[in-house]
Amino acid sequence: MNPVRRTTAATATAVVLATTGGLLTALATPASAAVTCTSPVFKRQFFANTAFSGTPKKTDCDNAIDQSWSGAPVSGLPRDNFGVRWTLTRDFGSGGPFSLAASGLDGIRVYVDGSRKVDLWKNTSTTVSKTVNVTIPSGKHTLRVDYVNWTGSAKVKFGYSPRTSATVDKVKPLTPAGTAVTYDKATGKAKLTWAKNKEMDLAGYQVYRRLKGAAYPVKPLATATSAATSYTDTPPATGETYYYEVRAQDKAGNVSGGSTDQPVTTVDRTGPAAPTGLTAHGDLWGMMIEWDAAPDAVSYELFEKDQATGSLTLLKQQTGTSFVHHVGHDETKHTYLVRALDAAGNAGAYSTPVTSDGIDRTPPDAPQNLEATATYDAVRLHWTMPEGRLSDEINNDAYFTVLRSPGTTLGADAVAVPCDVNTTLNSAAGEYSFGCADGEFEFGTTYTYAVVINDWQDNRSAPSNTVTVTTSDRTAPLPLTGLTATPRADGTELRWNTPVDDDISSYRALRGVRQDDGTVKWIGELAHCVDRADDPLAMLCIDIPDGETYVYTVIAEDVWGNELSATDPSIPVVTATELNIVPAEPIDKDFEAGGPLYGGGGWTISEAAKPIEWHCSGDVCAQVTEYRVSRWNPGTQTYDLLGTVSPTTAYYQTFNDTTQPLGSVSYYRVVGVLADGTETGAAHPWKIRPDLL
Repeated sequence: MNPVRRTTAATATAVVLATTGGLLTALATPASAAVTCTSPVFKRQFFANTAFSGTPKKTDCDNAIDQSWSGAPVSGLPRDNFGVRWTLTRDFGSGGPFSLAASGLDGIRVYVDGSRKVDLWKNTSTTVSKTVNVTIPSGKHTLRVDYVNWTGSAKVKFGYSPRTSATVDKVKPLTPAGTAVTYDKATGKAKLTWAKNKEMDLAGYQVYRRLKGAAYPVKPLATATSAATSYTDTPPATGETYYYEVRAQDKAGNVSGGSTDQPVTTVDRTGPAAPTGLTAHGDLWGMMIEWDAAPDAVSYELFEKDQATGSLTLLKQQTGTSFVHHVGHDETKHTYLVRALDAAGNAGAYSTPVTSDGIDRTPPDAPQNLEATATYDAVRLHWTMPEGRLSDEINNDAYFTVLRSPGTTLGADAVAVPCDVNTTLNSAAGEYSFGCADGEFEFGTTYTYAVVINDWQDNRSAPSNTVTVTTSDRTAPLPLTGLTATPRADGTELRWNTPVDDDISSYRALRGVRQDDGTVKWIGELAHCVDRADDPLAMLCIDIPDGETYVYTVIAEDVWGNELSATDPSIPVVTATELNIVPAEPIDKDFEAGGPLYGGGGWTISEAAKPIEWHCSGDVCAQVTEYRVSRWNPGTQTYDLLGTVSPTTAYYQTFNDTTQPLGSVSYYRVVGVLADGTETGAAHPWKIRPDLL
C-alpha cells in the first residue's frame, strides 16, 4: 500500500511513485505536470467528486491497490464524496484466464479495456468484495479501477493474477522472440539469447538443439528460469551445423512453439568413427585386406601391428577401402588395424584389429544375375560378375560349374552339367559376362539351375541365384475345338474355344474349297485374317462379301514352333457362305467397260474410314468440271449421292466418305460431269472398313 502524504499549499507539489529495479522511489512532481508510470505500476488520480469529472486534484504512481483513509486522502479533497481512479496498460503476452479480486468501502468498479467486469457501486457501512474470472486476449490491454467514498471511512483493495491450473489454463505462451546465437571458435561455446516473455505466469524456458537435417528431440537440451534470457552450450566440435531454438513454458505446463532456428557451424576437431568390417585373408598375391567405408572419411591409414612389440607400422594412406599387402603366399600371421581421416585431417579411432595366417580359405564371390532361356534345342545360360579381383582368379585356374536339378528348386540331387563357358570382359562397365548352353536335357521337363565358381585352392563360392525353366517339347498343340465361321458385311468372323495347351504363341487361318470327292483344297494361309490381342480367340478374315462358299480352319502354334499339318485329319474345319451384297452394276469391271474412269478397291487393317480412289484416262478428263460420288444403298437397291469433288492434277482422284459404315463393304459409283452437263462412264471403286475383333 502506498499511503498518500499530505502536503501544504505552499509546496504545491505531488508525490509520484515510480519503480526502479523493483523498488518504489518517491519523486516530487508539480501537481500540474503530466505523470507517466512505468508498467506494471498503476497511474492513480484523485478527484474531488464521485463522477471523476474535472481536473484531478493529484496524480501519482501506485504499485499496488491496497489502501484505507480515515479522512481526506490528499490535500484539496473533501473527507467524503471523493473518487480515486487507477489505470494500467500492460502487455499480457499470450493472455489467458485471469482472476480479478476487488473489495471496497464504499463503491468499486473494475474495467478491462473499457468493459466492466466488477460492479460494487453502493454506499455501504461494511466492506464488500468480489472475485471474477475473465479471459484476457494476447497483447496489450488496459485495467481501470474506479473507487468512490460517499461517507465515512474509505477502504479499497484490488489484485489481478493468472489462473495457473492445468485444467483451466490451456493457452500456450507466445513463442520467444529476438533469438540470436553467437559462437566462439576458440572455446567452442555457443551462446543463445532471447527477449523475455511478457506472460505473468511464465515458469521458464526450454532450450533445444538439433543436427542439420534431423528433427529436434523430444527432451530439451536444457531448461532456464523465467528470468533467464540466455543459455551457453558447447556443441560437439564435428564441423557440422547445429540449430538451436527456445520455447517458453507457463506454470500450467503449456509450452509455446519453437523460436526461429539459429544455426551454428562448429569447428571440426573430431575424427570419423572407427572403420568396421575389417577383414584379411591370404590369396594368390598376399594378404587381401578390406573394410567398410566410414562416414565423413576422405582417406584411411592402414597399419600392421608387430606381434611381439605391439608397435604399429603405417603400410598405406589411401582413399579406397581395400589393399593388397604383397607378402606372397607365406602362410605367416599378420595383424592389421585401420583408422579414418576427415577433410580437416582429424584422425579417428582405430578399428578392431584383425589377424590372418595367410592361408587362402576364402571362396570367391558368388556369380550374379543368372538367367536361363529355353530354346528349341538348348537351355542357354548367362551370368555376370564384377571384374575386380576376379581377373586374378580367372587367370589362376578358377572355373565355373553349372548345377541342375529337376523340378523347381535346386536340391541335393543337383548334377554338374557339361557346359563350355564363354567369357566376355566389358572393361568400361568393369564386368565379366559368361554364357553356356545346356543341350543335354529331356524334352518338356522343368529344371532349376545355379552356377558356382571354384578358385585355385578349390574354395567353392555360394551358388548364384537360381532360375527355373521348362525345356522345349516336340508335341504340337491339340486341335482347336468349337470353331465357327460367321459371314459378315466385312468378311468372315472365325471363333474357337480356349485351347487346352497353355504354351500357344499364335494362330493361323487357312481357307479352301471343298472338292467333289469331299476333300478340301487349301488355297493358302489368309494373310488378311486379323488376330488382335483384344480377343485372342477370334479372327476377322476380311473379304468382299460376294456369296462365295469356302472351308476354313484355324491351327494353333506353340512357343517352340510345333503345329499340326493342314492335312492332319484332326484339325477342325467349318464351311461358310459369304454374304452377297454386291450391287447390280459390275465391280472390278471398269477396264472392260472402256473407261474413261477406273476405280479400284481394298481395305487396311484399321477401323478408320479411308478415302476412295479412281483414275481418269483420256482427253475427256480435261473437260471434267466435277466428279459426282454416290454410294450403294443395300436397303433401297439404289445409289445415294454423297457429294461432289473438283478434279485435281493428281493421278488418283479421291473422296473422303466420313459416313462410311463400320464393319461393312461400301460400293461407290463415280461419274465425271462435263461442261455441257453430260456425264462420263462410271467408275466403281469399293472400300471395306473392317470392324476389328
